[in-house]
Amino acid sequence: QVQLVESGGGLVQAGGSLRVSCAASGRTLSTYVLGWFRQAPGKEREFVAAISWSGGSIINADSVKGRFTITRDNPKNTVYLQMNSLKPDDTAVYYCAARWMVVSRLPQDYTYWGQGTQVTVSS
Repeated sequence: QVQLVESGGGLVQAGGSLRVSCAASGRTLSTYVLGWFRQAPGKEREFVAAISWSGGSIINADSVKGRFTITRDNPKNTVYLQMNSLKPDDTAVYYCAARWMVVSRLPQDYTYWGQGTQVTVSS
C-alpha cells in the first residue's frame, strides 16, 4: 500500500503562483511514478504531469507546459507541482497519484490516489 497526502492548495489571483505538495508513505517508492491530475466541477479528471522515480522521465499536459513544473524529492518521498502564471481555468481539485514503473497520462493506469487539494484561481 502507498498513502498519498496532498497539501498546499488555496486561493490565488490570476497570474500568481502556488506550489502543491504530495507526501507519500507506505511501501518502498523506488520504481514508482508519481503524477498530478486535476478535476474541475462537472469535468472529467485531467492529467497534469508525471515524473519517474529517477526524475529522468517527465511528461506534462499541453495545457500546462511552460507554466507548471513537477519535481520530486526522493529522500523525503515527496512530489511537488510548482504552478506559475495561473489562470482561472486552472481551478480544480488537484490529486496526487502513484503507479509502478512507467509514466502515463491515463488516470486508470494509476493505482494509488490522494484525497486532493483545492486550487482556486480568481480572475
